[in-house]
Amino acid sequence: MRRMTKKTFQTLQDLSACVGQEVAVSDWITITQEQVNQFAEATGDHQWIHVDVERAKAGPFGAPIAHGFLTLSLLPKFFEVAIEVVESRMGVNYGLNRVRFMSPVPVGQRLRARMKLLASEAIADDGFQMIWETTIELEGAAKPACVAESVSRRYR
Repeated sequence: MRRMTKKTFQTLQDLSACVGQEVAVSDWITITQEQVNQFAEATGDHQWIHVDVERAKAGPFGAPIAHGFLTLSLLPKFFEVAIEVVESRMGVNYGLNRVRFMSPVPVGQRLRARMKLLASEAIADDGFQMIWETTIELEGAAKPACVAESVSRRYR
């Protein structure tokens, strides 16, 4: 399996210059039953389509599927493996504008994210607020697993 090259920017201004462009594509991440079970424990969402492997095999998806919010919660990981800003000390999640779960994610399948920078503006404390369109692709599927417009703040 070929690893994607992390996209490295020296400054937040360099990254901001990419508004309107697809900035990076992450590596593939395999969704495991262990992850699904741990997410169920953390959130209290023990619906059988996620955690009862045998029942899920006979269910509508033919296998257990990841929680939609588990898929969404991978956004920080996708960004971590795909983008680096050398002169940035931290980033924080500021929220979401829009999220759609378009395809179920069967356990054992792989996901990756395409990140397009929609907007970037300077904010106080040497920071930038960025709006990203993140398309989480399900390997081999016609439709993405999730499309999310996320808002983050990064600081020098």
